[in-house]
Amino acid sequence: MAHNEIYENLRDDKVSEETRKLITSLPTDKDSQGNLCKYQACWYYYNTFQAVINFQKHFQPQETDIVLATFPKSGTTWLKALTVALLERSKHDDPLNHPLLSNNPHAIVPLLESPTLDLTKFLPSSSTRLFSTHMPFHTVKEGLKGYPCKIVYMCRNAKDVLISLWHFRCKYQKIEVTKSVLESTFESFCRGGNFYGPIWDHVLSYWRGSLEDPSHVLFMKYEEMKEEPYAQLKRLAEFLGCPFTEEEEEESGAVNKILELCSLRSLSDLEINKSGKTVNGVDYKYFFRKGEVGDWKYHLTPEMVSKIDMIIEEKLRGSGLSF
Repeated sequence: MAHNEIYENLRDDKVSEETRKLITSLPTDKDSQGNLCKYQACWYYYNTFQAVINFQKHFQPQETDIVLATFPKSGTTWLKALTVALLERSKHDDPLNHPLLSNNPHAIVPLLESPTLDLTKFLPSSSTRLFSTHMPFHTVKEGLKGYPCKIVYMCRNAKDVLISLWHFRCKYQKIEVTKSVLESTFESFCRGGNFYGPIWDHVLSYWRGSLEDPSHVLFMKYEEMKEEPYAQLKRLAEFLGCPFTEEEEEESGAVNKILELCSLRSLSDLEINKSGKTVNGVDYKYFFRKGEVGDWKYHLTPEMVSKIDMIIEEKLRGSGLSF
């Protein structure tokens, strides 16, 4: 894309002059939702890219920070809810007063690269601060400026991520859920040119981070969370330094209570998640669909499955990681 065309496309985006100049030096592309640029091996819409730069330059981390990282549509809402419930469990003996009953998880846990996030509000304090991100590991690390914060990454099968992205895109753009939209989403997904893509680079960045520093980076799989929720929630609690006591497990049933509170059925049934919206006007109900493992089998053709499996196998080869 020519420089003058990039500047023309930047007119309506809230980006600084410095960021505009940087974008002209980066690979650029566009999809049905807007213009994209590739920074540190990841694709961003321009407004989000500005927020990434703001985060890397201005965020003031502290050692007790916790960052929940995911590729979009990989169990983000669930991971946020579970973590909030874990950290808040000693403060809310009255179940009717729990923050998850009156707030969506996305409102409770801010996205570090949100264009609407005011980083000046988050000055270092004595309390544990909880954030989320879709940025790859190396980009997050740069913004954390060497602080040993805890990072939890949730990985999900790429084919299920693709189907969830397809449905979310249709809801977000208020268009019909059609095969043609699936095909266009599939093509950009496979070439790695989608928002926050490529997914294989994203996942591998956190996988390698977890191998290098397992005390600060926890790598979780959505499928394992679905299959063994009790064991995986205990694993998450131990990593975050708030393990369940024997009394909590045996007498109060705290693990099962949290799993029930944070279940798709329970969360999607709350009024806030039925009628509420994000600060950007996105309906919270769009973040809740099936949450199933293997839903891709009902939507992808054998040719699509073969292509994406071949790409993922090639990209992950030798890493020790598999979906």
